[in-house]
Amino acid sequence: METSVPSSWRRCLRWRSSYRISRESKVNRIAIAAPTLAVAALITGTPALARDQIKIVGSSTVFPYTQAAAEEFGKKIGKKAPVVESTGTGGGMKIFCKGIGEGEADITGASRAMKKSEWELCTKNGVTDVTELLIGYDGLSVAQSKKGRPMDLSKEEIFLALASEVPQGNKLVANPNKKWSDIDKSLPDTEITIYGPPPTSGTRDAFVELAMHKGCAELDYFKNQKGELDKKAYKKLIKEKCTPMRQDGPFIEAGENDNLIVQRIEADPNALGIFGYSFLYENQDKLQGVKISGTAPGFDTIAEGTYGLSRPLFIYIKNPHRKVIGGMEEFIAEYTSDDAMGEDGYLHERGLVVLSEDELEAVQERAKKGTKMDAPTS
Repeated sequence: METSVPSSWRRCLRWRSSYRISRESKVNRIAIAAPTLAVAALITGTPALARDQIKIVGSSTVFPYTQAAAEEFGKKIGKKAPVVESTGTGGGMKIFCKGIGEGEADITGASRAMKKSEWELCTKNGVTDVTELLIGYDGLSVAQSKKGRPMDLSKEEIFLALASEVPQGNKLVANPNKKWSDIDKSLPDTEITIYGPPPTSGTRDAFVELAMHKGCAELDYFKNQKGELDKKAYKKLIKEKCTPMRQDGPFIEAGENDNLIVQRIEADPNALGIFGYSFLYENQDKLQGVKISGTAPGFDTIAEGTYGLSRPLFIYIKNPHRKVIGGMEEFIAEYTSDDAMGEDGYLHERGLVVLSEDELEAVQERAKKGTKMDAPTS
């Protein structure tokens, strides 16, 4: 059993722990002291609503949940449903952090926590009052067609299939593995074909951290390096040598459209695909999850953290827009409602691994107050 905790989960655990504190310090409370009209004037120059339709960008994994909340909002409130665009986590952060104003995005979804570099970009552009909300959990599913031979892979095997370079003796060489059986004779004698997200995707970031980095660290070559290098040098080695994905054919970047990956692996019984659990859940009549060291992705295994590729999901809200963009307060209330995020909510029906009751109550309080997030440290 792995004892180390990925940085994204460490931050999530700290975040969850802070949620359990019912009385937050005044420093962390929302501090929009200016009246609504003053903020509207700041954004638009006029004391009126800046826009009557919410703009949302971000993660392709979070997209179906946000889209579902947008549809329910439109039905219940009778206002225009938000415009939701799947840009990937990294792309969404760039758009979200461009600035404050009528032409800028109001909310972004993320399949990982905001990075320090992204916060610095936001700060540079005046986006400093942001609420971070944990909306639930997801499993990074490695999936295949139900027509294919069921697979059970370790993280080391995943790394050896996808890495640009792999150990050979006491050095790293260009990845020579063309078939799964080249990695281990017990694996299928078929060519390695894996469809996955691009570098701008939060799914890609999480997969690299949870699968690639963990997998390479289990190999003897990197274990030996860990014994010889100091902590900083070893961390740099892992980042530089265990992050790049091979570009010689077996790994195929499929853009931010996870449905396209579903279609491709459904058509090819020997291919695998990487995407969020919701896409596997919604296509379980056609697809099956690849087990990771004997554990299949599922609601329980993801929530418990026993499935090795589990991660938290977030949305980020631009607080200065809340009173001047029509419907934002109502949409945030809908998104974080029991009907949406509860145990029997419609987001769970879409595949979201929901929060505990206590966590959800804390999220709802944080959303209502517009609690300002702390600056990320990594």
